[in-house]
Amino acid sequence: MFGRTTTLFRLFGFHVQADMSWLFLALLITWSLATGYFPFEYEHLPASFYWGMALVGAAGLFASLIFHELAHSLVARRFGIPIKGITLFIFGGVAHMDEEPPGPRSEFWMAVAGPLSSLLLAAGFYAVMQGGRAIGWPEPLAGITGYLAFINVLLAVFNLVPAFPLDGGRVFRSALWAWTGNLQWATRVASRFGSGFGIVLMVLGALSVFTGRFVGGFWYVLIGFFLYNAAGQAYAHLLVRGALKGEPVRRFMSRDPVTVSPDLPVQSLVDDYLYRYLYDMFPVLRGSTVVGCVTTKDVGALPRAEWARKTVADVMRTCSPENTVQAGTDAMAALARMNRTGSSRLMVLDGDKLVGILVLKDLMKLVAFRMDLEQMEEAA
Repeated sequence: MFGRTTTLFRLFGFHVQADMSWLFLALLITWSLATGYFPFEYEHLPASFYWGMALVGAAGLFASLIFHELAHSLVARRFGIPIKGITLFIFGGVAHMDEEPPGPRSEFWMAVAGPLSSLLLAAGFYAVMQGGRAIGWPEPLAGITGYLAFINVLLAVFNLVPAFPLDGGRVFRSALWAWTGNLQWATRVASRFGSGFGIVLMVLGALSVFTGRFVGGFWYVLIGFFLYNAAGQAYAHLLVRGALKGEPVRRFMSRDPVTVSPDLPVQSLVDDYLYRYLYDMFPVLRGSTVVGCVTTKDVGALPRAEWARKTVADVMRTCSPENTVQAGTDAMAALARMNRTGSSRLMVLDGDKLVGILVLKDLMKLVAFRMDLEQMEEAA
């Protein structure tokens, strides 16, 4: 879902990050408030006032999004659900869960915490606006607090739509889960609602564009497309987790890994291994002992003229713990490590001995096969 992110700060032990797309959203929100919303609601103010109001309003909106996701994260922590952090991106914010909630009760309370926090903020901003007007606050301050009250109500209402993975969709899934006791079935049904809602938004957006409301229509299409894909990805992620969780890495690894000797010339490594196998990493063994790793990046950093003179020992590096996994490790944990590091191959060790290679492509083929079998069983 996310590209390059930047950590902004830590809050209650959670990393708050911003995706690069968030910058686009921040600029768009500020521009929209300065040239559209505030001039329409509060006429006859200088243009500089509108831009100042827009900057403060946009900052308040993003603070509200963080507060919303923080509520999810704190409740999740209360139920023992690991949260990696909070990321702001083009569609708002998201709290990253390492695993599914342990039960429908925890799912329900974690889901409703976000909309409830937004309604609480809305009430607070509305009270401040009314109090400010009573004591004669300047109109721009009343306008900013009024906008933040309105936008938090909108945020709560939108998130309560029963379309997974929105908060309302998670509440819906928790109800189905509690009713049937089947998380996978509940996720499939809730995800279909999410995909359907995404299609509805895209259709409404297309109609808005054709009727001249281009900006609003564009956002409907964009949000609808995001929800449609997010719903499908959420269900697929659950199926992957179900196929892998509890299974040791040794069940999926290749037991005949391709290794190289530290005495192998780099030219031979390129000609006989890189071009032949198209792997991005090879374990380096002396006898049966792993002495290092060599990657395509290591070879690329060496001038081509030195490939014939240098050996693998000259370019290899110590294997990072991120590139290794013990044979008894949960396969889902290994997949999470691959996603985090961007590595498509992990060395599988039994103690200090190399016993295999876990390849992402092979792992996903097996997962897809098991998922197809489960879906055929469900259809039957």
